[in-house]
Amino acid sequence: MKREYDFSKAVWGKFFRKGAELNLPIYVDSSMRKRLERIAKRKGKPVAELVNQLLKKDVELLESLA
Repeated sequence: MKREYDFSKAVWGKFFRKGAELNLPIYVDSSMRKRLERIAKRKGKPVAELVNQLLKKDVELLESLA
């Protein structure tokens, strides 16, 4: 990296896209990742789909307890 960067000619919001959806990276430890990969493979689903299903169920449970 440089010690300094010149932003004097930068354009504010140049890469901003209204309504753009961002994917939230979620980091799990290696043992959990391996478990999720095994379960997803057994069910024939992508890991992301499995994780989304698990999170949805957990959030529904948490909301029902609140």
